[in-house]
Amino acid sequence: MQLLLNQTSPYARAARVTALEAGFGERLELVWSDPWDEAAQLLAANPANKVPVLITDEGVALGETLLICVYLHQLAGGVPLAAERLQLAGLGQGLIDAAFGTVIARKHGGAAQDESVLGARRLAAIERLLARLDESSTLDAEDLDFSHYLVAVGLDYLSFRLPEIDWSAHLVLVAFHQRLLARPSFATTAFQ
Repeated sequence: MQLLLNQTSPYARAARVTALEAGFGERLELVWSDPWDEAAQLLAANPANKVPVLITDEGVALGETLLICVYLHQLAGGVPLAAERLQLAGLGQGLIDAAFGTVIARKHGGAAQDESVLGARRLAAIERLLARLDESSTLDAEDLDFSHYLVAVGLDYLSFRLPEIDWSAHLVLVAFHQRLLARPSFATTAFQ
């Protein structure tokens, strides 16, 4: 299997953590790709020109983080996730989406983008998602899966790219984040 990714994509990190946690570290060939370069290999694998892309052993290219995570979970023999876990995955994905959207908007339009209608919606979504996640009893589970990894990656991405968003008052999230960052899969994939 190949994983097309880059170092700073929260989407790619979530897929890579899931692959490592599912036991595919030795089978996974990492192909470092920059979507802003419009590289031929990435475009051939994913016409949307986004990372991550997982190319299966059969040569099928999967180009969306949640689909990659579900595929790896199933390939590793994981049981179908209950609705609560799928909800958690959606909240984690939503946190990543709102944070990433904020970062990209600022990169291309400056900090004034936060004052736009879309910018304000993204920032409000981050605050609501943090509050909802902090109330989640699913974070305490011992049997972790990609839903947990998405949340932890989203939190780490906030700290990495949007440190001015202080989520330290969300004590459940702080403890959860610390617990997951201690795992080898998170140490290996740290944002740089």
